Amino acid sequence: MARTGSNNIQAKLVLLGDMGTGKTSLVLRFVKGQFLEFQESTIGAAFFTQVLSLNEATIKFDIWDTAGQERYHSLAPMYYRGAAAAVVVYDITSMDSFERAKKWVTELQRQGNPNLIMFLVGNKVDLQQKRKVGIEEGEQYAKENGMVFLETSAKTAQNVNELFYEIAKRLAKKAPSRPIGMKLHRRPQETRRRMFCCS
Repeated sequence: MARTGSNNIQAKLVLLGDMGTGKTSLVLRFVKGQFLEFQESTIGAAFFTQVLSLNEATIKFDIWDTAGQERYHSLAPMYYRGAAAAVVVYDITSMDSFERAKKWVTELQRQGNPNLIMFLVGNKVDLQQKRKVGIEEGEQYAKENGMVFLETSAKTAQNVNELFYEIAKRLAKKAPSRPIGMKLHRRPQETRRRMFCCS
């Protein structure tokens, strides 16, 4: 996480969780306001950016949405390393996905950054009638592990914006008040680099 200007913060945010918990749907609902009934599985990871303006700061999120399939698990540290915030997602209709979420939390605690802001999110609250994981279970686990807990629905948009605003507020509080190290100024039109090479 870095302050790029007096009130601008750039922060890496990573989403982790089992396949089918709705990580991509949450990000798409937040970034594009969209919900797709049939979302293809993420391969490796997908990258999104989104800017949120708060009273105290403007947060630019670099969002890494990781694949939930087991075969991509070994790639995850590449995405959560250096993250300022992590959202561990489970599906409230699947106890397996909740157990898997706990493994992600343990992994983040073991290898992640000690200042990492962690959220535990129970997604798919629009499927109340199929609920297998109680609110109390999620709340209790989050509390024991120093996490913020929320239940969301990417389908109905319930609590989705609230989730990202809450993360942004916590990042704004934690960000160092002045830039550390060198400050580089680059004009917007110079962001595209041309590559020249030998013939």
